[in-house]
Amino acid sequence: MFGSKRSVPKEIGSLVGAGTVINGDIVFTGGLRIDGTVQGSVRCNDGDKGGMLVVSETGVVEGEVRAAHLVVAGRINGPVMASELVELQPKARVSGDVFYRALEMHQGAIVEGRLTHEAAAMEPSGRISVALQLAAAAPRSEAETAWSERKTGAGSG
Repeated sequence: MFGSKRSVPKEIGSLVGAGTVINGDIVFTGGLRIDGTVQGSVRCNDGDKGGMLVVSETGVVEGEVRAAHLVVAGRINGPVMASELVELQPKARVSGDVFYRALEMHQGAIVEGRLTHEAAAMEPSGRISVALQLAAAAPRSEAETAWSERKTGAGSG
C-alpha cells in the first residue's frame, strides 16, 4: 500500500514431478514446483529479486531452501530463507528454522523450529544476513539437538 512491492513471478517454469527423486542441489530461476522429493538444497538463483518455489502436498525437500516467495503444502526438513513471503498451507510441515519478511500460516501447518522475522532476510549476494549468522551460532535447544541427532543417526546405539 505505502511501499513499492517487488514483482515476484507467478509463472512456474520448472517441475519436479511426483515420484521423482533428485539427489543433489537444485538452483533455479523464475518459478519451480516440487511434487517429488529433493534430497539436497533448493535455491533460487535470482537472490532476493524474485523467484517462487512451490512445495506441493506430495513434495518433500531434505535440505536448505531459499527463494523470494515460498509456498509450502508439503514437507521441508531443513532451514528456510525467504526474502519476501512464506505461505504455509494447512498440511505444511517444516522441521527447521524459518527466516522470512512476511509470513502467512494457515491453521494446521506445523513448524518445528524458530520463526524469525527479518527486515531483509537475505543480502543481495544471496548470503545469509548477519542476524541469521548470529542465530546459527546461538546455543541449540534440546529439540534442535535431538532433531540433528535423529537426522545424522548420532546418539543411536
